[in-house]
Amino acid sequence: MQLINIGFGNMVSAERMLAVVSPDSAPIKRLIAEARERGMLVDATYGRKTAAVFIMDSDHVVLSAIPIDRLAPRMGAEAPDGTEEA
Repeated sequence: MQLINIGFGNMVSAERMLAVVSPDSAPIKRLIAEARERGMLVDATYGRKTAAVFIMDSDHVVLSAIPIDRLAPRMGAEAPDGTEEA
């Protein structure tokens, strides 16, 4: 099982992750609010501004204060600017 550090010593399973999205759009804000109401929200921001939202296959929504461009290399994915980092 591969774990990805999402900041402040918190980790999520890469195999259980469906998407990593920006928290800025209205549909994502609704998704976060609905997850909070259902008790399926995991807030790993430690009081900081949310910079990335992880949507998991278990229907959990995980919030991170680490921006997507800093998380992409940890996941072995391309950065949002199109460059691939290791």
